Amino acid sequence: MEYADLSDFLRKRREALQPEDVGMPRGRRRRTPGLRREEVAVLASMSTDYYSRLEGGRGPQPSVEMLGAIARALRLTLEERDYLFVLAGHGVPPRTTRACHVDPGMLRIMDRLQDTPALLLNRCGETVAQTPAHVAFAGEQTNFEGMERTEAYRWFAHPESRALYRDPELSKHSRLLVSMLRQVATADGPKSYAASIVTALQALSPEFAEIWEAHEVIPPHSRTKHFNHPVVGEFDLYCEVINNADQQQTLVVFTAEPGSESAEKLRLLGVLGSQSMSSGQDLSRELI
Repeated sequence: MEYADLSDFLRKRREALQPEDVGMPRGRRRRTPGLRREEVAVLASMSTDYYSRLEGGRGPQPSVEMLGAIARALRLTLEERDYLFVLAGHGVPPRTTRACHVDPGMLRIMDRLQDTPALLLNRCGETVAQTPAHVAFAGEQTNFEGMERTEAYRWFAHPESRALYRDPELSKHSRLLVSMLRQVATADGPKSYAASIVTALQALSPEFAEIWEAHEVIPPHSRTKHFNHPVVGEFDLYCEVINNADQQQTLVVFTAEPGSESAEKLRLLGVLGSQSMSSGQDLSRELI
């Protein structure tokens, strides 16, 4: 690790960002240029102590996953992200790991959607970023490991993950997830990561195997989805999809009809999400 350069690079990138750039309130009596260390820690879902020691040149070598989280928190470009990996002693990451990198432009869009449930998915259906409102809506989805990072795997391997959805959404979403996984596995080939997920789910879930055998190809599109949230109850949301061809990622945004009961419940979730962002209680993990 290049401790001195790593420390300087992290500090300079942190000081170059303003709270408004990442959807945070500026607050009063701000003397620190740019973001505070604790604000970067919240954005990266790690403890302030861990990040502070790393920026101070005292911490242990961070993992690839932690570096990716820091790159997203600091809104690094792909070139800056690669440089960060080199400074941390990991070398330039192979292209296959870049699916977890988020383009700063896409992050800026998400920063403007802090009170709206929105998430960014890579082509395998792994959540790489969420707005605070989406965390309040669906729970933290960026801290899973292995195949469980993929929504399709969690959906069929752990049926309890479906609790947010209500009929008739359940069967529709099952078919959609299988269709999306089929298209990626077909494009990437039989030795791909997506294909390995298919093989695992075929052995694990009779439901998945049955839907897979139907060989449906369903284009993803914007439509109304029906949910049952444990806090705000039943409500309907529109699902809007924005594709980023360069990064092969998809931004999914949930909105409600203005003036509706669903809109009021969505507003409440936005408040819950904003409280989580300001306190960091739901977003931080104690990593040392």
